[in-house]
Amino acid sequence: MPLGKINNTTIKNIYDSLQLIFPDVVLMKKEQMPAIAYTAPRNRYRADTLIHWMSRRANKSQVFLGITSFDISSTKNDTPDFGIMGLGYRPGNACVASDFRVKVKSNFFKIAIHELGHTAGLKHCPEKTCFMRDAESHDPTGEEKEFCKKCKAFLTEKGWKL
Repeated sequence: MPLGKINNTTIKNIYDSLQLIFPDVVLMKKEQMPAIAYTAPRNRYRADTLIHWMSRRANKSQVFLGITSFDISSTKNDTPDFGIMGLGYRPGNACVASDFRVKVKSNFFKIAIHELGHTAGLKHCPEKTCFMRDAESHDPTGEEKEFCKKCKAFLTEKGWKL
């Protein structure tokens, strides 16, 4: 589900990449960012609010991935509006990814697939080259190469075509 400001090339790249893993993926029409998720102090959108908004729309067999170029945030420790690249609940039926903080835009797919991994039930992985590693407050996508053996086995069991 493309949300708000995001270019059509980015949408197509994410969709094409997801089709390889999920042949039945559906590209939804672009929607405006819901006003309820906006937080003015830093001009960001709350990722948890976006997830809740999408999850109410998904049925039992669906998982929604919201993609955007707007800045998104979440509460981290004592910071109520911490800027993030993505958020996905484990497990869940919705997640969100933003390319706002991604240094190399062609790596945006790694953020999207990471968040979908959380919705499938994966935790963060200690392997530094795995898509499921923790970002640790920076953009690690240049170091990520693929799902590690353990994460790949988990997702394959869930029906992912990896």
